[in-house]
Amino acid sequence: MSPEAGRSLTRKGAATRQRIVEGAAAEVRERGAAAVTLDDVRARTGTSKSQLFHYFPGGKDDLLLTVARHESAKVLSDQQPQLGDLTSWPAWRAWRDRVLARYRAQGTECPLNSLMSQIGRNTPGARAVTSELIDQWQREIANGIRHMQGIGEIRAGLDADESAAALLAGIQGGVAVMLATGRSTHLQAALDVGIQSLRR
Repeated sequence: MSPEAGRSLTRKGAATRQRIVEGAAAEVRERGAAAVTLDDVRARTGTSKSQLFHYFPGGKDDLLLTVARHESAKVLSDQQPQLGDLTSWPAWRAWRDRVLARYRAQGTECPLNSLMSQIGRNTPGARAVTSELIDQWQREIANGIRHMQGIGEIRAGLDADESAAALLAGIQGGVAVMLATGRSTHLQAALDVGIQSLRR
């Protein structure tokens, strides 16, 4: 995260920074992280070089890491409100449909994957982004499992965190296969079998 992100910004400053991030995200989605230059981002967002380096003093790497956080948050926001409302089996089905629709619409071009490849998956910043995404996603699923346990729809002895981790691992495996092949059948199977296993 850039130093600027940790300080309080004026409303105008925050809007400018967000415009840069969203413009850079759009460039990455269209062209891939490796092909995007700072000049592309400046042209798209109507910002100057000094503005860009004011908000992202680390240059392209700093900006791409911030865009990765933006895209990571979008993975979860695209699943709402269903992900935050896993309170009945129809609600779980609605979430399952939402996840499938989201990744089918994305297809084989994953902006977050592109960003991580460019930043370097093993850098501290990239690992932090990935960990935050996985932890929050797993927490939301586990909360749904606990709710269903509370109303007697899932057996009380089931480990909610472990079950959420297994379901999420299946989803990520299905997404990886989809990115490689263009087919969503494995993702659908991971969701269906994972959710069905909670009902036993």
